[in-house]
Amino acid sequence: MTLMTVPIYTTEQIENLDKTRIPRHVAIIPDGNRRWAKQREEMILLGHQAGANALIEIVKAGKELGIKAMTFYLFSTENWNRSKEEVIALMWLLEDFLRSRCEEMKEHGVRLMTIGNLKALSSEVQIAIEETMESTADCKDIDMIFALNYGGRDDLCRAFHKILDEYGSKLNSEFLTESLISRYLDTAPWGDPDLLIRTSGEMRISNFLLWQLSYSEIHVTEALWPDFSHEDLLKAIKDFQIRDRRLGGP
Repeated sequence: MTLMTVPIYTTEQIENLDKTRIPRHVAIIPDGNRRWAKQREEMILLGHQAGANALIEIVKAGKELGIKAMTFYLFSTENWNRSKEEVIALMWLLEDFLRSRCEEMKEHGVRLMTIGNLKALSSEVQIAIEETMESTADCKDIDMIFALNYGGRDDLCRAFHKILDEYGSKLNSEFLTESLISRYLDTAPWGDPDLLIRTSGEMRISNFLLWQLSYSEIHVTEALWPDFSHEDLLKAIKDFQIRDRRLGGP
């Protein structure tokens, strides 16, 4: 059951969008939490907390715009190389976010889903993820997908392992197709992203959805993630709508 709330966007803002060209799946690299904290001479954890607060607000805005799935690159396979203290803080923050925001997710019709290899996460975090996914399973308005212990290369490796486990000796050059590989990637339920948004002005994809971003439009904003607003999201959607999407064609 969703909650009746004050609209985020004006009627004019919504009407000015082309409803036939709303990206169904938006992927986001929410970069800049640490820089945001350093600019304010605050602890790094406060930057990550501010970033966590932005997550649910952007998902609400995405829902209002008609987006059906939003995938957030929250913790990469390379993030384990950060200091032990920061990794522990990030895991604590993730667990706290899931437990404290679960009811809000349900009120707004947000279903939590995940991609990545969750086995490396602590049992406490895994339990929080499982409980939140179960609690929001009937929410149908928008999927909020957390990429956790995720890497594009690892996603491909795991897909190949699953294909080998299932088909084994049946595999040959004709059998192994792009469509088959896509079906075994973590993002299979949602398809490839139509749009990738990266905050903080960085011009790289950082091992995120390497296969899936082949034909995605890319929007880079200078805004640091905690400052990324619903107006920034609207700007990204407007930018997407004026692109000539060729999908590899002429």
